[in-house]
Amino acid sequence: MAGDWRAQPGEPGVWPREPEPGRLPAEVTGFVGRRRELTELARLLAGARLVTVTGPGGVGKSRLALRAAARAAGAFPDGTWLVEVAPVQDPLLLGHAVLEALRLTDGTARPPMDVLTERLAGQRLLLVLDGCEHLVAACAELTEALLRGLPGVRVLATSRAPLRACGEHLHTLAPLPVGPLPVGRVGSDALPEAVRLFADRARAVLPSFEVTAANAEAVGLLCRRLDGIPLAVELAAGRLRALSVEQITARLDDRFRLLTGGSRTALPRHQTLRTTIGWSHELCTAQERLLWARLSVFAGSFDLDAAEYVCAGDGLDAEDVLDLLDELVAKSVVLREESSFGVRFRLLDTLREYGSHWLRAAGEEQRLLRRHRDWYLGVATWGEVEWFGPRQAETAERTELAHTNLRAALEFCLAEPGEEQIALLLAGTLWFYWVGCGHLGEGRHWLDRALALDREPTEARAKALWVTGYMATLQGDLATARPALEECRRQALDTGDDRALAYAVHRQGCAALIGDEPDRAAELFEEALWHYRTIGELNSNVVMAMFELGVAYLFQGDVESGELWFGQARELCEEHGEQWAYAYVLYAMAYSHWMDGAVRSARALARESVRLNHLFHDLLGIVLAIDLLALLETEPGGPGEPGDLREARVLQGAAHRIWRTVGLPFLGSRSFFGPHQECAERARAGLTEQEYQDCYEAGARLDLDAAVSRALGGGGSADGPEPGPGPCSVPPAPAPSPVRNS
Repeated sequence: MAGDWRAQPGEPGVWPREPEPGRLPAEVTGFVGRRRELTELARLLAGARLVTVTGPGGVGKSRLALRAAARAAGAFPDGTWLVEVAPVQDPLLLGHAVLEALRLTDGTARPPMDVLTERLAGQRLLLVLDGCEHLVAACAELTEALLRGLPGVRVLATSRAPLRACGEHLHTLAPLPVGPLPVGRVGSDALPEAVRLFADRARAVLPSFEVTAANAEAVGLLCRRLDGIPLAVELAAGRLRALSVEQITARLDDRFRLLTGGSRTALPRHQTLRTTIGWSHELCTAQERLLWARLSVFAGSFDLDAAEYVCAGDGLDAEDVLDLLDELVAKSVVLREESSFGVRFRLLDTLREYGSHWLRAAGEEQRLLRRHRDWYLGVATWGEVEWFGPRQAETAERTELAHTNLRAALEFCLAEPGEEQIALLLAGTLWFYWVGCGHLGEGRHWLDRALALDREPTEARAKALWVTGYMATLQGDLATARPALEECRRQALDTGDDRALAYAVHRQGCAALIGDEPDRAAELFEEALWHYRTIGELNSNVVMAMFELGVAYLFQGDVESGELWFGQARELCEEHGEQWAYAYVLYAMAYSHWMDGAVRSARALARESVRLNHLFHDLLGIVLAIDLLALLETEPGGPGEPGDLREARVLQGAAHRIWRTVGLPFLGSRSFFGPHQECAERARAGLTEQEYQDCYEAGARLDLDAAVSRALGGGGSADGPEPGPGPCSVPPAPAPSPVRNS
């Protein structure tokens, strides 16, 4: 089709700002004291753009920063956002973690910093970087780049060491005050903050606990011996289930003498905290200590099944893990969290570090890391199988929960000699997550690293090659996609790998389709489907090949052949409960119906495509359907129902914003650009230049959820024209799982 598929006249090149405010995690325990520190942090944040809270582990840096951020939220209209840096081990993934925390999914091949600078332009927000000590240099570099490029952004960081970034203001957090105790009647408000914290946490164990004249001296002594370090105080309070305050203090004396001897150059408070954790460690049984050490291989949260598989064996029976885990939760060593799939667990970062020390000392680290890797390879493998079926949405959510641990497993494989093939297999197996759940950029990161490490022509490498080619194609990066897919095809022919050959040919068809060669694409899709039938392959990829073959025929003007393939793909989706590929089939059917002049049914099909793609956060599927809906708004819905050119431009503006997060607009394809171009031409012919521009800008102010709501006929949050009534008839989605309604 004629015309430039990139920016059209009147389409702004400046990216609109994200209006959705951030949400900090809710506090689950009471916040005690720190009034002076909160006042000081408020003063620093008012005048400095980078404030770092430093101090030893366990001193309460994270709690203070989150409370300060919550109190300052009114000064940041675009939100206060938490980025948990602690689970990120690879400095190259820090930018991806920030994008994820800000809910700025980006599937392009651009560096994350470029995306952040573009997407946050003009915003006023506070970014809380929590737990930076293991990535100090990367955090400093990221922070300096953000502050240089984004004048409305401020950063509040927590770290055991200063970032030493330009413009950094430090707030060194001391332990809680421990005395002196008030004379006479003991009142809660008059108690030192460390004692108040002990009393608050003690009541969680013993609801009747109070600091009285009889026990005040003993409590004060215990808190002083703990140096007022909050984590130490909380761990001690947790022991009141079995010991009195005096008994805790007596045991603490013994453990201090037993566990001293750390680094002479370490801060005394760091040694004290380690001693306190060591004392808590000693109070655990041998089996509990063993489980604690083995749980340290998990990055982020995990469930009971994972703990039983990874940690059992060599002195620890699988059937004992539940009871031992329960005891570690009771001792405040492990945190218990609720999820939509039941209870999950997490080690506090400081306690995870302590456990990993004992794991290394026992010589078990490599074995446990391999067990951890094996489990999450199983998670990925099972997820790939479950992806083609009625539990797709559940699979997407489960994989999202495992994301941090999947990263850790990939990092282990890439760092450990001899594990390169497993890295290729794991990164390739996760194609469904990278592609279907909006993580194209990160998927490319892992696959590029894995492919660079090992060029042996194995099945794992072949899979990694076609997945890389597939994702690069979706990003509009054909210069990378085509060589990767051709290498996969040649290797498959040389090694007799029929499955890899089918996938290579299929994805070469995708590259041809995106490259505006629909006739060549149709030939390749036909060949790929023949290979799939020959080897008995049936999954979402096969359904997508049918959809893509139908689109290739549509782009050649052969609507009848296109609809034939769409019908076959739809039947398979409905038979197997597949929803992700089904959403793309609906988009193609909507396109076909529009070509046949059936505007009402086309609009209903496109809206259902938007809804289903939004369920998986598949931005490519969402934006293709929204762009088609924009064109459909220019069509009369029937006698006396003229098209709405203003609404069409609003939807085009909303689509423009989403395209910037997907990759090359319209995949770089003139064929896929056609609906947008035709819509823009119709709107320009029927609107004034001011209307044409204003409606587009109104759409570009809509965030993703608002854009989806607008496309579905639910209105939007931007100032501008409201949509007209939408159709109420849509084809039913495939039935969800009878086990869990997703």
